[in-house]
Amino acid sequence: MHPVAKKSRNREDLEARVVRAAEAALADHQYVSAIDVFVGMGLLPPAHLESWRKGRVACLERVVQGNLKKISFAMAAFRRWASAKGLQPSETRYVRHTRGGTLDLIFSVSGDPQIEKAYRTHFISPALSAAKRQKLEERLSQPPDRVVFQIVRDSQCSECGAELEKGELLYMEAGQPLCLACARLDHLEFLPAGDTALTRRAAKYTDGKAVVVRFSRTRGRYERQGLLVEKTALERAEQECTLDAEERARERERGAALRQKQDRELMVRMADAIQRIFPGCPPAEARAIASHTAQRGSGRVGRTATGRNLDEQALTLAVAAAVRHRHTDYDSLLASGLDRGLARDKVRDRVDEMLARWREPRPSV
Repeated sequence: MHPVAKKSRNREDLEARVVRAAEAALADHQYVSAIDVFVGMGLLPPAHLESWRKGRVACLERVVQGNLKKISFAMAAFRRWASAKGLQPSETRYVRHTRGGTLDLIFSVSGDPQIEKAYRTHFISPALSAAKRQKLEERLSQPPDRVVFQIVRDSQCSECGAELEKGELLYMEAGQPLCLACARLDHLEFLPAGDTALTRRAAKYTDGKAVVVRFSRTRGRYERQGLLVEKTALERAEQECTLDAEERARERERGAALRQKQDRELMVRMADAIQRIFPGCPPAEARAIASHTAQRGSGRVGRTATGRNLDEQALTLAVAAAVRHRHTDYDSLLASGLDRGLARDKVRDRVDEMLARWREPRPSV
């Protein structure tokens, strides 16, 4: 291919990727930012974005995968797309918490005000009402919550030298551990997770707060332990929760009954859909698969949006999983220590065979 033609083709491909990412973000949350586009294109890993939001990276362009020419072209394509769609521009501050208040985040290597403004500008769907748009703009302008760590090993404050024992709290700033006093968070009270109403109200009334997390070695991730909130906010939230405790209990009962009804209806519809896709599947088996995959809070495919919408591919995956566990020695292979991928390979033929048989109508009796 001629170099000029190849360059033109590359630009067309890049612009198409920009449009796909922007369209997906707009469909998901009715606004689009440059960050949405770069993440959607795979040019900005979420972990790198998080590092920038927390101030560990000087400017965003340092962690976007691509040279400045490519980034500039993508930004221009994004703005052309937004203009053609008739989206409404809205400039939003990007800030992070510091001990002295908040600090504006930097996007570009150059720091040029016009480039910074282009990055800060979101494009919002005109379908949003004025009230919803204002609420959205207020939310986008808020810095991410500060995070405090409940440590799993002894540490030391880098500023005052205080010894911090396992289970105590520390705050990380610019990669340095700080005790709560040096981080200016020692005036906050710890509210353990567990009471949703109390947490929601305390978070609403407090002017300063931080999320408390602890690393779980078994799950390999940080898990939320609670919030740090102002004492006055916690007391006000506790008073309100005491006053309407009975009403909230009744509401929980009504909610639980409604969810049970919805779950039963979903299970029936899902079992019927499985029978349509796999007419050879015994009705009792279809009901058992639907009951299992549609279980609330399970994280299984039936609880995804596609599963609840009875998408054929999602239900096929659910049936395949059920066959794998119920009609092969897959679980035994896992118990023996075999790798999950290898175990799936060993039983794949059996699973495919049963799915093919179930796709055929059951013989008449």
